[in-house]
Amino acid sequence: MQQFFGVSQSGSLSEAVGGLSNPQFLMLFSDSDHFESHVRELEKLFPHVPSIGCIGMGYRDQVSESGVSVIAFSDGVTATANVLEQVSVMPIKYIRRLEEDIRKVGGSQRDTVCIDFCTGNDACLLTTVNTALKTYGISLVGGTGDAGRVSANGKVYEDAAAYALVKNLTGRVKTYKENIYHQLGDYRFIASDTDRSNNVIGSLNGRPAKQVYQSILHVTDEQILTQTFQNPFGKINGDDTCIISIKEVSGNALACFRQVNDSDILVLLELGDYQSITRNTIRAICEDFPTRSAVFSVNCLFRYKLFSERNYMNTYLREMAGLGSHAGFVGYGEHYNNRFVNQSMTCVVFE
Repeated sequence: MQQFFGVSQSGSLSEAVGGLSNPQFLMLFSDSDHFESHVRELEKLFPHVPSIGCIGMGYRDQVSESGVSVIAFSDGVTATANVLEQVSVMPIKYIRRLEEDIRKVGGSQRDTVCIDFCTGNDACLLTTVNTALKTYGISLVGGTGDAGRVSANGKVYEDAAAYALVKNLTGRVKTYKENIYHQLGDYRFIASDTDRSNNVIGSLNGRPAKQVYQSILHVTDEQILTQTFQNPFGKINGDDTCIISIKEVSGNALACFRQVNDSDILVLLELGDYQSITRNTIRAICEDFPTRSAVFSVNCLFRYKLFSERNYMNTYLREMAGLGSHAGFVGYGEHYNNRFVNQSMTCVVFE
């Protein structure tokens, strides 16, 4: 298969897709003001080609903070795209669409991946989607877009998740997740006084959550929102850790980007040697796939900010380009199979 990446900083979709012919699957990343017009125009340019899109920033050799980006797969893939609606209250209502699409593409664990962009309620959505995907062993990579809108096949939706099933006709697929954090000390907390609807942690080990975080890291209220780049929370999930970013201070509580429940056991994380971790991820991919036709990734907005502040983002993208054709977008939360994580990178590799 082949992966195409096109971008227009001025927001010209025709410029972004210049040189693209016969795509078999399309992904669109646009700014909020022009999203709907870009969705309509893409459908006119490539009618009936399966497509999904969201409001966000695309990247290849650099992140495009404005304008429009398009990623296309061609020459050796088959794909179908669709949408699950009412994700905030009842995504299971539309699960038959996904089940039928899996049968349509003839997807399997070896050669098929699900890519999704959603507007929120990520954890519930992923649990729902996994009920269909796990029967076939199909992996998922995706993320949350901005401004509460996504697109599928030329239409814009609110309160929804756009998804695509992509089958590689020329080889395998495999998904990866990169975590650049490790546990700080032996701190362990039991969460309580949580507000699930607003992702709020009220107390940790019976003390106000803000006070606990500040007493360990010696930061002011104003510093908490940037300190989370280096010290997010983590929820242990078997042998894996789900990263939980702090969104804002809410009185003596902490609002996060991921849901935390009463009695959840949390740890405090600290930033590791991210350059070495990135190289290890690239090495692992190369060992699994000596030949690669494409890599599509989702990088968290907080990773982008962290890497940019440390003048590493462009270096990171150059190193990932060593894998071959690498492109992706900056998300507001990352999806990896049935897990919703923050401050991570997830990707799918096509042989």
